[in-house]
Amino acid sequence: MYLSLDLQFFAQEKTEKATPKKRQESRKKGQVAKSTDVNTAFILLFVFLLFWFIGSFAAEQMFGIARFTYEEYLLLDLTEQNVHSMFLNYTYQAVIIVAPIMFIAMVAGIFSNYVQVGFLFAPEAIKMKLSKIDPIKGAKRIFSIRALVEFLKSMLKITLVGIVTFTVIWVFFDEILKLGLYSVGEGVRLIGNLTVIMGLSVAFLLIFLSILDYMYQKYDHEKNIRMSKQDVKDEYKKTEGDPLIKSKIKEKQKQMAMSRMMQEVPKADVVITNPTHYAVALKYDDSKMDAPVVVAKGVDYIALKVINVAKNNHVVTVENRPLARALYAQAEIGDQVPEDLFKAVAEVLAYVYRIQKKL
Repeated sequence: MYLSLDLQFFAQEKTEKATPKKRQESRKKGQVAKSTDVNTAFILLFVFLLFWFIGSFAAEQMFGIARFTYEEYLLLDLTEQNVHSMFLNYTYQAVIIVAPIMFIAMVAGIFSNYVQVGFLFAPEAIKMKLSKIDPIKGAKRIFSIRALVEFLKSMLKITLVGIVTFTVIWVFFDEILKLGLYSVGEGVRLIGNLTVIMGLSVAFLLIFLSILDYMYQKYDHEKNIRMSKQDVKDEYKKTEGDPLIKSKIKEKQKQMAMSRMMQEVPKADVVITNPTHYAVALKYDDSKMDAPVVVAKGVDYIALKVINVAKNNHVVTVENRPLARALYAQAEIGDQVPEDLFKAVAEVLAYVYRIQKKL
């Protein structure tokens, strides 16, 4: 009994890490590793630290509003001008108290996002898409593994936050029982201190949990942007070009370079050979050149072709195995002959010029 196996299944399975191009495309779409718990934790921390430093100032402002209301506003006549003046004063006092809190919360939100993803502008993430309101896809998201994980995380956070706040209340339970014996100012101060302590405790707890959540989000993001082997091949073809086409282009370029090189062989003064494995064509014009120049070279098949073109165009060929090998190894096409080979090349050229004079 034999089982048929579709090998395309393995090609489509997403087992490869995302390429830099894939990561960049995902980032442009707003698909990045990000935890909302980090934002919440930093906002709580910054806000309650602000309360710690300016809590007494905010309390004084609130007492000042209450005192001024009972001492001044209750005695004013109810006219349009007085109501307008009261509204402006209350608004001004509220802004003084609330503006620093709103500003520090905004700074915390921006900072927490920057720490996670850096500077990112992704308008595509807020683009209207009908697929986002598809009830079938929405149901799949609600009843998915990810939704279950998020539910368990939320329950864990609620439980831990409850334990932390209960612990703080338990520690200060005796002070809370004596609250009725304190004056209004002392009572407000005690409640404010307890609120700040609970807020900071919860903030530090959420920072610890948000680090774990960010690690999970990063793992989940890496898993979601994985690519199949076929995806990697397709991307390579798009960015680098089809290997088959590239090989044909390189072959065509080599043919064109060979053709240009062969056109220079008839202009050469001499072709130095090995005799069949190496061939180097040299040209020298004392009015334009400081030294002889290599105009063509090749090994094996190309060497034979250079020799044949030279013979058909009556260019002298000279067999000198060491010199042919040395010129091929040390000089490229268009380069001058190396200094250490001047003497040997000069002897060959002198021999060629003598032959040409006899002819």
